[in-house]
Amino acid sequence: MDLLALADFNLVARFGGFGKAARATGRPKATLSRRVAELEADLNLRLFERGARTLKLTEEGRALHTRTSALLTEIDETTKAIASMGHNPRGRLRISAPLLFSQTALGHLAAGFVAQYPDVQLEITTEDRPVDMVEEAYDLVIRVNPQPDESLVGRVFLRDRQVVVASPDIQWPTGNGTVPAINRVSAGRTDIWNVNTVNGPVKLSTQPVLSLSSFLMVRDAVRAGAGIACLPLSLAIPDLLAGTLVHWGDVDGQETALWALYPSRRLLSARVSAFLDYLKTTFPNGTPEELAHYIDQRDAPGVMR
Repeated sequence: MDLLALADFNLVARFGGFGKAARATGRPKATLSRRVAELEADLNLRLFERGARTLKLTEEGRALHTRTSALLTEIDETTKAIASMGHNPRGRLRISAPLLFSQTALGHLAAGFVAQYPDVQLEITTEDRPVDMVEEAYDLVIRVNPQPDESLVGRVFLRDRQVVVASPDIQWPTGNGTVPAINRVSAGRTDIWNVNTVNGPVKLSTQPVLSLSSFLMVRDAVRAGAGIACLPLSLAIPDLLAGTLVHWGDVDGQETALWALYPSRRLLSARVSAFLDYLKTTFPNGTPEELAHYIDQRDAPGVMR
């Protein structure tokens, strides 16, 4: 079987069409079409049902794609890793990362990484949704408290925790009173907050006044005095130190762990190893204070890190 034809078939299957695959990879559409046709002739099977505007995998095509796409990816990663042994990391490195980390730290971190490894073409996509690393051709994903997945391995490089903060002008409620609260949309509405304070655990009765989609929006709203809010400690530290926000307590629940993940069956490439080492060097202890300091240094005018 022609492995180049098989690879082109998998490209078309992954992107859902000859034109889409050609645009995404820069390969000529005519070449992809010819290679797939040759593969179908070699196998004496129809791998795609071709309509006027649609292209669908046949049952045989779906089975071939499922069984060979991961193998081809592993072959590609193995050859790239072997080729890069003893040399500087080089080639494309595709990473998927969550929104908040991308907004606050990843742009500066990425710039520092490519300055150190100029032969690496770094491509970062910001998204909080789960991704299929093999199907979507990611080399590494960064995720917060990911679900266990036997096909992935990785390491925690940062830890954080959720804290309840408020403007100094907002007073702790007395008796059966409530306090205005700012919620994140993805977290849903919860009127009773379980908070661990210096005096022990308490239940706070809240009255939601705002629902916002990002932590940065929540931080800005709580700074403006709209209500109390739950924020990552790393994001709240500068305001807590400046006295513009007050720490009411910690949110009851698990800590936040930021993981760097990659497929377990892949031979770890020099590019991924270099990025993992760069994360470790940037955040050697992986604490909220380190991340807050990194963000603060990044935002300081005229400061280069």
